[in-house]
Amino acid sequence: MDTSYDYKKFAILYVDDEEMSLKLFTRAYADEFRILTASNAQDGLKLLEQHRDEVGLLLTDQRMPGEKGVWLLERARQLDPRIVRILVTAYTDYKDAIDAINTGAIYKYVNKPWDPARLAGILRQALELFMVRRERDELLREKLSVLRNMMIADRIVSLGLLAAGLSHHIRNALVAVKTFLDLAPAKLAEETVDAESLRNPEFWQEYHQNVQAQMARINTLLRELWLASEKPQSDFNDRVRLPDLIAAAQEKLQTELAARQLAVVVNLPETLPELNADQPRLRRLFELMLKDEIASLPPGCTVTISARVLPAPTSEKTQVEITFRDNGPGLPAETLRVVFDPFALRTDCPAEFGINLMACYFIVHHHGGTIQAVSDAAHGTTFTIRLPLHSDQVTPVTNEQDFLQKAVLNDALWSRLATGE
Repeated sequence: MDTSYDYKKFAILYVDDEEMSLKLFTRAYADEFRILTASNAQDGLKLLEQHRDEVGLLLTDQRMPGEKGVWLLERARQLDPRIVRILVTAYTDYKDAIDAINTGAIYKYVNKPWDPARLAGILRQALELFMVRRERDELLREKLSVLRNMMIADRIVSLGLLAAGLSHHIRNALVAVKTFLDLAPAKLAEETVDAESLRNPEFWQEYHQNVQAQMARINTLLRELWLASEKPQSDFNDRVRLPDLIAAAQEKLQTELAARQLAVVVNLPETLPELNADQPRLRRLFELMLKDEIASLPPGCTVTISARVLPAPTSEKTQVEITFRDNGPGLPAETLRVVFDPFALRTDCPAEFGINLMACYFIVHHHGGTIQAVSDAAHGTTFTIRLPLHSDQVTPVTNEQDFLQKAVLNDALWSRLATGE
């Protein structure tokens, strides 16, 4: 197990009103650590805010003009609780150090004057603690994201199985309704009764057309649910070029895009490699993404499609990242949380059931990739799709199920993650 640490990956901020202490600290530790300094608590807070993603350790003297050290430690905890905080005190400030420990404001306290060799060991331990916590948080975020995607996939599988059964039974039931509607206008036109408005053949013809259209929509919805959830039999051995698939999707939806006055800008590098994929389904993915933009965006908006190859270590799978970014009004937070759920209410476009995005989710899922959405009012909505470059890098579903079982049953792991131990 590699236990080496890069101590310069994150910075140490030392705050002290004594200029000589700052110089001595920098001189003693700058070769091994990345050092930032400030001469008062207010300037220290400004540095923390400017470098909040870089500072892993804060040391501060307690007695300084203006705000005291414990004030800065508390502000640092509010800014980022993961920052390891150390109070530098004189023996006369012992009570302040105890109070800071009791309130959870600090990790340790160090007496003045500090011993250089002993303090170096404390700095290493503190930075190691910060890096371990940060890695733990990133791992937890990654695993929770995987779990969330798996739960979404499980829900979609269930919906697809439900749709497969419903499709058969509802189609059979609708045959009788369709037969009645086909016969009703002609039969009613032959009868003469006082309620002329209900016996008007034109009225029933329009009614007949509307009901037939709704029946067709129901069947289409069920078919989309079924097809989206059905796992493809392909081994993803088709060699596909993203520019060709996107151009084909644009051409197919050209009339709808023009009617909606939507512009599509495609920014794909010429060096973008081919992918191993199920070509018909991947082409369908881009059609559905554009159909959702057509349904949800107001007229005059622009959709920008870009792609890049994500660099990855040799142990990881190489991925292609594809983004659909629009400049629309963005999605509300409650919509964004259920954007791939076909039966959730879409407040941005209530007429839609989310079938298009659900199908997109499953196409990407079966290709071993991920799809995520972020949105805000200032920058619109961005869908990010990541697909493995080669078919042999597709992660089998059984691996995900094994992970879910191990993660859920590993009580010790979740206990440590929850408590921060």
